[in-house]
Amino acid sequence: MSAKHPITISSWTLGDQISFEERVKAAKEAGYEGIGLRAETYVDALAEGLHDQDILAILEKYQIACTEVEYITMWAEENRSYEQMYKEQICFHMCDLFHVTHINCGLMENYSVEHTAQKLKELCQRAGERIIGVEPMPYSGIPDLKKAWAVVTMCGCDNAKIILDTWHWVRANQPFDLCGVPGDAIVSIQINDVHDRAYAPSVLRDESMHDRLAPGTGFGDTAGFIKMVKDAGVLPKAVGVEVISDFYIAKGAKAAAEETYAGAVSVLKEVWPELLDN
Repeated sequence: MSAKHPITISSWTLGDQISFEERVKAAKEAGYEGIGLRAETYVDALAEGLHDQDILAILEKYQIACTEVEYITMWAEENRSYEQMYKEQICFHMCDLFHVTHINCGLMENYSVEHTAQKLKELCQRAGERIIGVEPMPYSGIPDLKKAWAVVTMCGCDNAKIILDTWHWVRANQPFDLCGVPGDAIVSIQINDVHDRAYAPSVLRDESMHDRLAPGTGFGDTAGFIKMVKDAGVLPKAVGVEVISDFYIAKGAKAAAEETYAGAVSVLKEVWPELLDN
């Protein structure tokens, strides 16, 4: 995999009711350069009876790479569960197996900046040389770029970065301005689009997990988001296309992959064609 900023189909875009090889085949045939895997998706592949070498062989067969690993959660808890600690180790293993340098991380629980920064520091230390990408989400304990940047800077770790997602950016009602956050603080991006009207705040996460749109097909100005990132000098390790949508999944993996890829390419050609010239 030689692409510097691979156009990647994020794990949830094809759902969780699909075999590993079907996932890889759909992504490759649609034009994607990489696939994203969650810890759960990787474990699902193991549950199919695949071993690490089988997984690597399938990726090699289709000439595509895993370029996005996620998702560490609940890392700010004082007494983390066995399951969460094990999931963290799976993410570390996946990074090593697939030669991915960053992990997408979220935090639903709302703590002070000080507490969150300390726990992020501990996570970064456990991660070693791997990059921890904190993803702000409007319904989470890190709802926007402002708190994400405060936490990352206070933790003081070189491997603490931020991941930005179009859907979360728009639904947090943020202007297309990084407000002084340097481009090299952003490790990767995820693009998609939104409907004209948001769900109610109490069920906003349901919209995020079931009702996103392909990039450039909605009302969120995906092009404006990408231009903001480009102008800030961000060099994303992956451009994830994260279209979590019951509608697209119902169409089947082939259509979901093709339609989300077409939307992503259309917007990137308009705003940042260099990313397509890998």
